[in-house]
Amino acid sequence: MADEVQNAAPGAEQSATGTEGTVPQQREGAGGPGGPGGGPGGNRGPRGGRGRGNDNRGGRGRDDRNRRGGRDNRDEGGEELVEKLVHINRVSKTVKGGKRFGFAALVVVGDGSGRVGFGHGKAREVPEAISKATAAAKKGMIRVSLKDGRTLHHDGLGHFGAGRVYVRSAPAGTGIIAGGPMRAVFESLGVHDVVTKSVGTNNPYNMIRATFEALGEQTSPRQVAQRRGKKIADLLRRGGATAEVAEADATMVTE
Repeated sequence: MADEVQNAAPGAEQSATGTEGTVPQQREGAGGPGGPGGGPGGNRGPRGGRGRGNDNRGGRGRDDRNRRGGRDNRDEGGEELVEKLVHINRVSKTVKGGKRFGFAALVVVGDGSGRVGFGHGKAREVPEAISKATAAAKKGMIRVSLKDGRTLHHDGLGHFGAGRVYVRSAPAGTGIIAGGPMRAVFESLGVHDVVTKSVGTNNPYNMIRATFEALGEQTSPRQVAQRRGKKIADLLRRGGATAEVAEADATMVTE
């Protein structure tokens, strides 16, 4: 019996090595990327497909994070807003073990067609401070009447703290004669022609607040006519214009 077993062993080894008439040993294939392929190595094919699906899902997740992480320049009404960073202040606090730094940002936001606002925010990082300031500016936007959509209706004076600001309407082609924080306000507001002067301080916070004080006093002929219960042409005629010219000017007043 032992001889028979020993004689049979070489035959089994021979059949396993793949001689004629025997079934060749299957090898594990590399597998496809997860599509219809895979062949003998089908076990790896589905794993490759799942891996590709995970990569796609990961890509979509990254795109969603990028879209969510980007700053939205639109307000609740869907209007495109203009954001201008006016000033960043860095402060430090000495504590046990070193210093802690903080940042304060001053931002002006406007839609370029008569609405503008400003806000400031504080945080440990600059982007977070700017985000807080932008959110505060969007909440505090005001409406300013513009003449022909390009300049102010009349001259104005704004005062806040030690800052005093003068604003004057200007003819077409003058441009924005302003500097620093005041220029950012008028560019965001949509004013194309204006002459300004700041006296008393160069503190950007006081200059911005004084400018908004001056803009808050702006009134249009339509607002005055509604308040007094008169027609716009009647108000313009009191300035010395004829009835025909006053009527023509009244039709040009849009706000």
